[in-house]
Amino acid sequence: MDLGPSAIQKFWGFNFIRVGLGIRLVVAEDYEELSRMASQYLADFIRRPRVVLGLATGATPIGTYRELVRMYREGLDFGGVVTFNLDEFALPPDHPASCRRFMEEHLFRWVNIKRENIHFLDGMAEDPRGECERYEEEIRREGGIDLQLLGIGRDGHIALNGPGTPFDSRTRPVSLPDRMRSELARSLGSPDEVPHWGLTVGIATIMEAKEILLLASGEEKAEAVAKALEGPVTPELPASVLQLHPRCTFIVDRACASGFR
Repeated sequence: MDLGPSAIQKFWGFNFIRVGLGIRLVVAEDYEELSRMASQYLADFIRRPRVVLGLATGATPIGTYRELVRMYREGLDFGGVVTFNLDEFALPPDHPASCRRFMEEHLFRWVNIKRENIHFLDGMAEDPRGECERYEEEIRREGGIDLQLLGIGRDGHIALNGPGTPFDSRTRPVSLPDRMRSELARSLGSPDEVPHWGLTVGIATIMEAKEILLLASGEEKAEAVAKALEGPVTPELPASVLQLHPRCTFIVDRACASGFR
């Protein structure tokens, strides 16, 4: 991939490299700049009278959420924001390792988002499949996701959709393979905190978002990002499906961009 000056274009005020028809790559100098860029991108949506955001957990978006909290203190209004989180573990919502607790600690408790506009999967639902159907219906009722925020795993997973996930998958219960559990443990603090299954928004549901923003930081994600952008589109690397989305932006830091040829 050409990362030289001749390949650089402008999009949303950022320098970017067009990777495919609908996919753009923005290379930040470091994690701090990545977080600032991503927060500015999200803030442009948040300023709309009403917006439906799909949100992600994990270590990568923490800096972005921190920047959004700072922007709220400087006047950014979350009053018109509706959110749907990508996934939830089989844990109570107030468990220290739950996705709901993560979002409360890093974003929701610090901004003026309306509590009734926050949507989560219930990892403790007695009927997990029924819970997933309910969630899909709620997304449809809200008019779909305007902007979906994603991270990426070292094996190319997005949300809890690991290698081999069919591209037509919808929101559903999933078991977590050991490699994914080990990676998730890095952001949760301990492998013991990661359950063996959870609920996740599916790949087909993610691809229905009007726009997608994927964030990745560090050399350990470089190979997965390079394959997602340059490699074949295959269920064995779930993030590669994003090549087929009409409006998708990757923001990565310089270390993560080291995987490009």
